[in-house]
Amino acid sequence: MAAPQNKARWILRLLLLALPLAAFWYVYFIALRPVAVVATVVRGRAANAVPGSVDVQAEYTAEIKSEVEGRITSSILDAGLAVKKGDVLVQLDTGDVELAIERIKNDLVAARRRVELGSPLRAERDNQADAVANYEHQAKAGTYSAADLEKQRRLLHQLEQKIALDEVNLKLALDTDENELKAKLREKEKMTIVAPTSGVIAEVKLNARTGDLIGKDTPIATLISSTRTVEAKVSEENFAGIKVGQKATVTFLGYGTQLFHAVVSKVLPTANAETQRYIIHLDVDLPVERLVPGLTGEVLVVIGERDSQANIPRRALRGNEVLVVTNGLVEARTVKVGYVSLNEVEVLEGLREGEQVITEDLDRFQAGDRVRVKPAR
Repeated sequence: MAAPQNKARWILRLLLLALPLAAFWYVYFIALRPVAVVATVVRGRAANAVPGSVDVQAEYTAEIKSEVEGRITSSILDAGLAVKKGDVLVQLDTGDVELAIERIKNDLVAARRRVELGSPLRAERDNQADAVANYEHQAKAGTYSAADLEKQRRLLHQLEQKIALDEVNLKLALDTDENELKAKLREKEKMTIVAPTSGVIAEVKLNARTGDLIGKDTPIATLISSTRTVEAKVSEENFAGIKVGQKATVTFLGYGTQLFHAVVSKVLPTANAETQRYIIHLDVDLPVERLVPGLTGEVLVVIGERDSQANIPRRALRGNEVLVVTNGLVEARTVKVGYVSLNEVEVLEGLREGEQVITEDLDRFQAGDRVRVKPAR
């Protein structure tokens, strides 16, 4: 009985001695190793994206002016006011114009009646025509001379010419009145100043309040349109592959790291004379009220896509080198890069699917380091 008990005691003692050694070994060789955040190399779609800078602009800024002078009878102008296209912003006093319109309308009634009646010489012309007909009968009978008949015919012709001239002048007077009425109606229309587009009133001049007298073509307010232009600038070497309809990803400084999808809507054919950068326009998937004029950011335009055998996060790349972790050992490996997008890189040579690459704090690690791995989020 003593021998088995002694053996059990020795085994227990050995275990008690081994536990601290095992704990020391774990702490020294494993627990104290630095933690490397890694990502797994995967297959997928690789995108070739070219970078550019982004600037949000109001599509245009309009100066609100009156095309006629007048006194303001009502105004809704106020800085920051949102308006829609066609909203009445300012109304001028139309009293004098309405009086002129009423006078012209009365003149038109009389002018139309004069045109209907024709020249007052018509009766005299008819009498002369009857006389000429009578003289012609007398001339045939030999009781009226041919010379006198010709003289009477000339008198008739003169009357017909005068009538034609009178009726031309009557029609001209009618046309003049009609044009004057149109001009006054147009003047009255201009005295109602409306918003040329939807937008926001950015500034109101001092002389644009109710009761103020404003002059012709005097600016009274500034309107910023609600439509936006998202303008991107790309370098000459990246411009060639860009086409309308291509997808893009945009980040704005005002919205941190948030990504917004976009599509190329316009490609301008010439470069900016000062910067030598080409300009494209983007349709960004973002409500217009969040596209504040002056907002800046960056864009990546996808100019090509293909299937890839090895994709890694872009942040894992250090020049043309990555840090691969195999069985806890760090290895520096040179790779051949293919397509590059905002967050991912295609690796053509140097990596295989399933391998792990370090994605954070790359400067902390060197080839030969022993590390513990932690999957990247």
